Amino acid sequence: MLKNRRSHLVRFFEEYSLDCILFTNLHNIRYLCGFSGSEGALLLTRDAGWFLCDSRYTTQASVEVGETEILEFTSKQESIAALVKEQGFSRIGFESTQTTVAFFTALSSTLTDCELVALGAELDAIRSCKDADELQRLSDVAALSSAALMAIRSLLKPGIKEREIALELELEMRRRGADGRAFDFIVASGVRGSMPHGVASEKALQTGELVTIDFGAIKDGYHSDETVTVAIGDLGERQRVIHEIVRTAHDMAIAAVRPGISCKELDTVAREYIRERGYGDYFGHGLGHGVGLDIHEKPVLSPRGDAVVAEGMVFTIEPGIYIPGFGGVRIEDTVAVTADGCRVLTTAPKDLFIL
Repeated sequence: MLKNRRSHLVRFFEEYSLDCILFTNLHNIRYLCGFSGSEGALLLTRDAGWFLCDSRYTTQASVEVGETEILEFTSKQESIAALVKEQGFSRIGFESTQTTVAFFTALSSTLTDCELVALGAELDAIRSCKDADELQRLSDVAALSSAALMAIRSLLKPGIKEREIALELELEMRRRGADGRAFDFIVASGVRGSMPHGVASEKALQTGELVTIDFGAIKDGYHSDETVTVAIGDLGERQRVIHEIVRTAHDMAIAAVRPGISCKELDTVAREYIRERGYGDYFGHGLGHGVGLDIHEKPVLSPRGDAVVAEGMVFTIEPGIYIPGFGGVRIEDTVAVTADGCRVLTTAPKDLFIL
């Protein structure tokens, strides 16, 4: 499995004439060697690898790290430099979008005879297509998260506070085996629904409101992401209309997912429908984003998304309408791209539930 994942790096070695690639981003490190701790570095050549960590993680690394030599350090930068010099490397690729200026400065000052080659957005995309193990983990955490929401749905009544919903949802996820929440849950009711990232507040739910709940879990390093918008009691006509528009845009986009379509085209499917119904000015964010070891990763589905959809990609479909002073609706599922379409991983119903 690790060999297959590292095969994504071959073109970087060839295109940039590299001796090795240095990884410090912990998600990329986990993907490429299996280490799940919070500190370390990974140096890979075409056919060899070294994982460097301090004494806190040596035992953990000996259990988790595969197909890679483990080296213990007291100073990360000094140990990387010593290894590079020992191996005679002169051109070193690094994660330019993930590396701090301070770390780069410290490393370059000790590797004065080496050329550090910046590898940007293309390197960030090596995890875009998931293998079978990743797809299973993403499916499992999505099912766990969806089931947790359905288990606490009866709590959504007038008088309960948004923060209380978020807390109960997180607790239910942990009861079902989640390692934690994927992000600060968004629970936005009434006029607060016009805020796409309206993190749960002290506001209490009231009859006649829409409530948007954006939630997700983490298990074994992998994330889930899902959004429902439900009704507390009877709604007005405009609330029903915007929910139906968003639901239709969501369904149209999912139906359009297939290998070969561009991420920009998928965004256009949902965006144009919402625009045609008169609400184009109220859908400001992109249609979706990749999900995996990061909650937001490649690809990006937006009017500027330049990636092409491929089998194995996992990303969200999440159109929305947000009207200041009135409220909003977002409906989101996470899908896995198959050979001829996609499979929806998240399972909470997206109908307009009236609670």
